[in-house]
Amino acid sequence: MKQHKIYVVGIGPGEYEKMTIQAARVLESCDVIVGYTVYVDLVKEHFPGKVFLTTPMKQEVKRCELAFEEAVKGKAVAMICSGDAGVYGMAGLMLEVGHGYPDCQVEVVAGVTAATGGAAVLGAPLIHDFALISLSDLLTPWEKIEKRLICASQADFVVCLYNPSSRKRGDYLRKACERMLEYKSGDTVCGIVSNIGRPGENMRILTLEELKETPVDMFTTVFVGNSQTMVIDGNMVTPRGYRMK
Repeated sequence: MKQHKIYVVGIGPGEYEKMTIQAARVLESCDVIVGYTVYVDLVKEHFPGKVFLTTPMKQEVKRCELAFEEAVKGKAVAMICSGDAGVYGMAGLMLEVGHGYPDCQVEVVAGVTAATGGAAVLGAPLIHDFALISLSDLLTPWEKIEKRLICASQADFVVCLYNPSSRKRGDYLRKACERMLEYKSGDTVCGIVSNIGRPGENMRILTLEELKETPVDMFTTVFVGNSQTMVIDGNMVTPRGYRMK
């Protein structure tokens, strides 16, 4: 029987009120909270008295090992991620690294990811089939990202884009839009949401052609509609088809 338990917790967008009740209860029960520096800063004030351990970007494996080393000492440990731990989060890596710690059991605690959080701000853009694609080529070659964009557009998926831009990737959203415009109309309804669930949250509904020329940052989530997506009273809506039955 495994002796130690370690939680991988999705904390949602960052605001305490947007965290699930289960996530908050787990963090309250833990002795040690481990995470990327930015995410730890988001939760620190709500969980006083905890030990917080952080590593910077690009030290994800070290962060996981740090969490397991604390667990084998008998500490109750949580590894936190923004959004959902299983959507571009640390759940997969924790399970991989955890294979080397046979006495530790990993439990994943779901959270609200940017796709669903941003969709709620825009209205209902994800009511039908959709594809979730990250434009970050740090771990995935751009050629593969581009192929996924093309295939999703050919299949008329709503496309939700994470990591649409950064200082080194200032033109990636433009490039993505150009690929999608080969199979989607220029007047396809799109939406962008910045700082989801945090101070300064804002949204905008625009066309795919307009989106191509729109500057965004890493705190922005982008939604590209399908051929049926429409604007209803200022909301971005992709109908499921109930009224057409």
